[in-house]
Amino acid sequence: LAMTYEVLARKLFHSPTIWAYDISRFLYGALFMLGAGYALSKGVHIRADFLYRNFKTKNQGTIDFWLYILFYFPGLIVFLYMTIGYVGESIQRGERGMDTTWMPYMWPIKSCLLIGIIFLLIQGISELFKSYWAATRGKWPGEDE
Repeated sequence: LAMTYEVLARKLFHSPTIWAYDISRFLYGALFMLGAGYALSKGVHIRADFLYRNFKTKNQGTIDFWLYILFYFPGLIVFLYMTIGYVGESIQRGERGMDTTWMPYMWPIKSCLLIGIIFLLIQGISELFKSYWAATRGKWPGEDE
């Protein structure tokens, strides 16, 4: 809506806004980060599974389990640690975006990054349990017996 308003205001009324670009950029970033955990829960993250899909369920579960333990959680914990400082510093300094004349505060969008990482960690725990289930039982949770 912000970009539609901007285009109409600019083209029809020759009255561009100073805020629409920033709002649309912030909303896209927030949507991306806050929806990442949900996307993981639905299995729509990009994966290169041309080999993986042919594996037995137990092997898929084992691979997923160890990849979550060795890469997913350590990586997200590092990102979480870095982002806490990143957001805290932004709030403390009253950081503003310097690339437009509107100069919006940056902490709201940086906070979405922090919340998105927390959502990914929570969903990662669920995925870890699902992969453990598949590795030990030979079927994914919810599959018919």
